[in-house]
Amino acid sequence: MSLVTTLRAAGCVFAEEEAALILATASGPAEAARMATRRAAGEPLEHVLGWAGFLGLRIAVGPGVFVPRRRTEFLAGLALLLMPPGARAVDLCCGAGALGAVLARHGAGEVHAADLDPAAVDCARRNLEPLGAHVHRGDLFAALPASLRGRVDVLVANVPYVPTGEVPLLPTEAREHEPLLSLDGGDDGLGVLRRVAGDAASWLAPGGVLLSETSERQAPAALAAFAGAGLEARLAEDDDLGATVVLGTRPGGVRACRRSSAG
Repeated sequence: MSLVTTLRAAGCVFAEEEAALILATASGPAEAARMATRRAAGEPLEHVLGWAGFLGLRIAVGPGVFVPRRRTEFLAGLALLLMPPGARAVDLCCGAGALGAVLARHGAGEVHAADLDPAAVDCARRNLEPLGAHVHRGDLFAALPASLRGRVDVLVANVPYVPTGEVPLLPTEAREHEPLLSLDGGDDGLGVLRRVAGDAASWLAPGGVLLSETSERQAPAALAAFAGAGLEARLAEDDDLGATVVLGTRPGGVRACRRSSAG
């Protein structure tokens, strides 16, 4: 049975494209067949391949690790647009470190990333340490070196924002193969976002910016959380990607923007 037939029989909509990626990644026919079997059993394609594409980069991912979403490329592009040359950047709730990798590749002078999940931290180290970035394990800001306080130019936080009651409605791939920690944002989905916003001003440099992904429905409450934490809050959206990002700037500084190299 061909790989395409195996994948199509399992309900993979893009069976031909997925088979081509498996063949390009596998070391030979036997490994390709094993990979196709795993995919047909419901594993995310990125876990099967061992990598996810993100803004032109290959981000290493493994079983049990949150897979970077294409819509989050919008957040990455905004961060690049706002990031001054040689910036000090932090990627909280980093997962495999996709956002941190983009910032490190495109001009950040110092990058730190943190996550609470050990499997995610292992992946992030594989992706970020070769770029000179620093990866920490711990709960949000508590994981970071104290020396960063008040000195961060760009803080990206792709926090979990699915309301607890809606987690059972997520696609099976996410529910069964990604950690609940990376999906469940609490009763209204904004519990982690509020925690990040509440402490962000003390870690940001004057004029530094926090960027966090949310949903269109949650955007008004997310904006209120940022503003309530003393940040100058605004919203950015991309209809094509279905992406909504809330941004908050610490008052008191003038930041030099640059053209994004994300496109």
